Amino acid sequence: MPEISRFFGVSVKMFFGDHVPPHFHAEYGEYKAQVNIRSYNIIAGDLPPRVLGLVVEWASQHQNELLELWELASKNQPLHRIDPLK
Repeated sequence: MPEISRFFGVSVKMFFGDHVPPHFHAEYGEYKAQVNIRSYNIIAGDLPPRVLGLVVEWASQHQNELLELWELASKNQPLHRIDPLK
C-alpha cells in the first residue's frame, strides 16, 4: 500500500485494486480510517475530529488528483505522491 502523502503526523495511503467506492486510507497514531474521495465521509474506522478536519481539508484540495490515483491503483499502475497540507 503506497503512501501518497504525509502531513502533521497523518499518513495517507492507497491500495492497489481496492474495493469501491473510491477511497484512501488515513492513519494517525493508533487511528485508522477509510475516507470516501467524493463525499469525504469515513467508510470504516475513525479519526480524532481535529485530524479528520485536516484530512478533509487536504482531500478537498486534491480531489481530482485522488480520483486519478484511484484509477491508476485500480489498474495496478504506479502511484505518485500528492503535496501535503501546509
